[in-house]
Amino acid sequence: MSQKQIKNALISVFHKDNLEPIIHKLNELGVTIYSTGGTQKFIEDLGAPVTAVENLTSYPSILGGRVKTLHPKIFGGILSRRDLDSDVAQLEEFEIPEIDLVIVDLYPFEDTVSSGAGEQDIIEKIDIGGISLIRAAAKNYKDVLIVSSRGQYDYTLNLLNEKNGLTDLEDRKHLAKQAFNVSSHYDTAIFNWFDNYGDDNFKLSITQSQTLRYGENPHQKGTFYGDLDAMFDKLHGKELSYNNLLDVDAGVNLIAEFTDKPTFAVLKHNNACGLASRDTLLEAWNDALAGDPVSAFGGVLICNKTIDLATAEEIHKLFCEVVIAPGYDDDALEVLKGKKNRVILVQKSVELPQKQFRTILNGVLAQDKDSKTANANDFKTATKKEPTSLEITDLEFANKIVKHTKSNTIVFAKNQQLLASGTGQTSRVDALRQAIVKAGAFGFDLNGAVMASDAFFPFPDCVEIAKNAGITAVVQPGGSIKDNDSVEYCDANEMAMVMTGIRHFRH
Repeated sequence: MSQKQIKNALISVFHKDNLEPIIHKLNELGVTIYSTGGTQKFIEDLGAPVTAVENLTSYPSILGGRVKTLHPKIFGGILSRRDLDSDVAQLEEFEIPEIDLVIVDLYPFEDTVSSGAGEQDIIEKIDIGGISLIRAAAKNYKDVLIVSSRGQYDYTLNLLNEKNGLTDLEDRKHLAKQAFNVSSHYDTAIFNWFDNYGDDNFKLSITQSQTLRYGENPHQKGTFYGDLDAMFDKLHGKELSYNNLLDVDAGVNLIAEFTDKPTFAVLKHNNACGLASRDTLLEAWNDALAGDPVSAFGGVLICNKTIDLATAEEIHKLFCEVVIAPGYDDDALEVLKGKKNRVILVQKSVELPQKQFRTILNGVLAQDKDSKTANANDFKTATKKEPTSLEITDLEFANKIVKHTKSNTIVFAKNQQLLASGTGQTSRVDALRQAIVKAGAFGFDLNGAVMASDAFFPFPDCVEIAKNAGITAVVQPGGSIKDNDSVEYCDANEMAMVMTGIRHFRH
């Protein structure tokens, strides 16, 4: 039969919040409850009858609680096949009750690691009995219902209420799948800790997911694995799309470079098409938009300060997909909500992963996140002419942007405003020429502007073209065997060049 009546339950949990209603319902249904330690006391304090596991096994908890449920009378009751006569006969022979419901969670291993606890405390949070019970009950889902985390308590209570203690095969298989999700995630966390999060094996586990409308294109399926609620409070708008999320990720990483002055960035296809730092957020928005008002249409906007009414009113004039800020004044929020589909997010302070992954061929590429950003203290002047203090400020500004722009790329900046960029080109000269054309298209004067490059110049042609466009200072990583050719051209033409020693390829 696919339907099973719950008669006996084993309950042993670390997290007891929201467990009480389940206990009362099981008691109401006349279910015999077996339990251990703190969970047993919790049930007793609720006034519900409970049988100690020790009374069933005739064996006490030993080794400071390390061994409580690891006994044939427990695992036999869970793993027995009710439709197999020999299993039923053995249960009768050894007086083992059939266990129909197992509610067990796991010691908080990841939380213990995150807390900075010592090695022995972490080791003690490696669950043995719990993980064994979960796997056993999930394996025998044809007969047993497994509840493997407190996140499943509401689902379980609803099930008990709706079906009055009966479970269907579909119910049991659903929770069995969730149980193996819990157990595999747990083991992955333990392995990665033992491996010191090294590179010998690739193991990544994320237990939460969100189905997207589609992937990069409508004919592709798309899913986000992770917890967006931990990253953002969504205040308004439709669900984020696959492409939205790529732009949001690019924006979050880019804006993290700008922590002092009010800064606004506009992103399209993962690149900044506008960015400015100013004394007020409104000024930053206006100058970021001026960088490329055409590409800004339908873009993702992100800033590092609370959005006020005046800024919101200007933003509202533009069609944009997503607005991200650390906060919004109430009147500003009402203005931005004027477009029903516009996604409005509050960015929370969350530590982002320091590893990056990409599927390729029949495997996965992994690398450390590019966490280095050179500043004035790292700049090494390669030319006779030193950059001015204003140029240094702009060189720092441009170098932050170039780090987050698709290669090959060139970035122009002046007065902490992105004037133009050449992005994703197959040669650096093409990226440079693209940036010059774009700057001209939006009326920017490049005289006195600075240039940033994500990688070295193999020939002096780039600095020559830049000089002719009006560029006066350049920042680049250096490292070409022909660096001196570019330096000599700069020296002969009164240009300043600094090198960082840090390349920022982005593909």
